Amino acid sequence: MSKGFYTLLVAQFLSALADNALLFTAIALLQQMQAPEWHEPLLLQFFVISYIVLAPFVGSFADALPKGRVMFIANGIKFFGSIAMIFGMPPLYAYGIVGVGAAAYSPAKYGILTELLPPEKLVNANGWMEGSTVIAIILGAIIGGKMASISPQGAMIAIAFMYLAAAAFNMFIPKLPIDHAIAKKDPLSILSDFYRSFLALWRDPQGQVSLSVTTLFWGAGATLRLVVIAWAGIVLGFGLDHATQLTATVAAGVALGSVIAAHYITLENSVKVLPAGIVMGILVISMAFITEWHLAAFLLFIIGVLSGFFVVPLNALLQHRGHILIGAGHSIAVQNFNENLGILLLSGAYTLMVKANLHINHIVIVFGLFVIISMSLINRLYRKQVQA
Repeated sequence: MSKGFYTLLVAQFLSALADNALLFTAIALLQQMQAPEWHEPLLLQFFVISYIVLAPFVGSFADALPKGRVMFIANGIKFFGSIAMIFGMPPLYAYGIVGVGAAAYSPAKYGILTELLPPEKLVNANGWMEGSTVIAIILGAIIGGKMASISPQGAMIAIAFMYLAAAAFNMFIPKLPIDHAIAKKDPLSILSDFYRSFLALWRDPQGQVSLSVTTLFWGAGATLRLVVIAWAGIVLGFGLDHATQLTATVAAGVALGSVIAAHYITLENSVKVLPAGIVMGILVISMAFITEWHLAAFLLFIIGVLSGFFVVPLNALLQHRGHILIGAGHSIAVQNFNENLGILLLSGAYTLMVKANLHINHIVIVFGLFVIISMSLINRLYRKQVQA
């Protein structure tokens, strides 16, 4: 791996650490304000709406400038959102501003991998990227939960400094040649360009399968964190600080699963990990029958391992196909649009179930069944394509 890759890795770690600490700090602020319980999953929707609305534009933006500079600008927007929360902006709105920065950051973060590294190193690089991101998720959950339980405002100040540190490292990422820059930059041309990119990925057999899986993974994974926090509070009687530590066991499992995938799964064999997603859904359902936290932590860890094992190779495959077909930034923008639409829909469904006072164990069962059915359909789709 090149020196530029490790600089990217540090910058990504700091930015992801701040993002995840911010989520739990925002939840703590909502609880401090005595906001309705269903406002907590609503945080995710305010965050991801920027990914969906800005998807046609951030991919072009990421491909039009050196990606290190794009990440620097994006972290600046995140810093502004965290400062706004410190000075009293409602958490939902401030978290939405951070979402704008995150939407701009993601195409550059993943797109630069295909520019820095050859195709044969992409799975390994994704393993490193996902592994470091998951460590940031673990530490962000623990640090955010602990600091927020003491002083949400103090936690916000620490998070703002994390974004500044990430931006500083972005300045040292190598400036690479512009890749797939579009000729026309007016809004209609950009929308048309995004639509062509969207169709190109969904019509490609490998792109279709990998995009379906990553969309399901991120939609389910983001919602699962909120489900686990609520489940730990109701079933185990945990406060926010201990509940965030329980969510960290999922992230730890994802880190291990990512490392296993990086070492044993090649780009050519990436679709063979699909059955792991079905097993993951079965394990999610079993949560509804557990009342002891040690067993819960072990189960969540195994769910994480399976998640990391099947998503990393498919994420690498999607990046590879996208880079070939439409350019790295465009590809990640299409991926973000689909994945965050999945988060919006699943977190929205969870919000409605919470608002309807559905018991958390029933929500867990519905959630697990959805994962099983979705992964089974994707697996069947892939087998049909192979036979054809």
